[in-house]
Amino acid sequence: MAKGIKAKTVWVAAFALAITTSAAAKMHVITLGNWLPVKLFVGPNEANSLEMKVRPLYVGSKIKEFTTGEPHDITDRLFVVRRAYRLSELLPEDAKTSPHWRWQRGGWLVVDRESGRVNNVNLPEFDPYYSVASWYRDYVAYCGVSDSGERVYAIVTQLGLKKPILRRELGAAQGKDQPDSECLAPEWQSQPMRVTFKPAAAQPLTLTVNGHPADVAIRDEDR
Repeated sequence: MAKGIKAKTVWVAAFALAITTSAAAKMHVITLGNWLPVKLFVGPNEANSLEMKVRPLYVGSKIKEFTTGEPHDITDRLFVVRRAYRLSELLPEDAKTSPHWRWQRGGWLVVDRESGRVNNVNLPEFDPYYSVASWYRDYVAYCGVSDSGERVYAIVTQLGLKKPILRRELGAAQGKDQPDSECLAPEWQSQPMRVTFKPAAAQPLTLTVNGHPADVAIRDEDR
């Protein structure tokens, strides 16, 4: 009887240790590395350049993505940050042994500090060249550009949703050479929750946002 109890105790302890070890193995340390100055080429022929700072997003000891700008906390577990990436400039006839890259700004990423998962954020009609995103809670406001590049829209969407909760036409797109030139960054206010858009070719527009914080999470099937 004593041997049976002892064996059971040992088995329970081993099982608990296995669970603890497994949980510890799944934990990931999320860090943002040091800033690196790079060039962002702009204009119709990308003949001019602006300085852009990027830094790596580490999951453990591995670089998962590169980012630009400051992150925004959604919860104590989730944050969003804008993606930066390198685009290959090689032509078909170029030697493959001498890669040539140009930095570009991408969309936004949502990062789970606990699981280490990093996903793209769905931002309808977000234009990486012209759109400037402004976050408040789990809401984001920006000036979206139509697929044709001809119209500009005031858009408010909520993290986790596929469609905007607000979409209002602001007028014709200006199509200027400089990035972020269609609108200034939207300005938020709370109680009541409102956001003001300041497009380049129209009067400022203030919209009231009716909604509640969502239970945001990165699901396994989102990976």
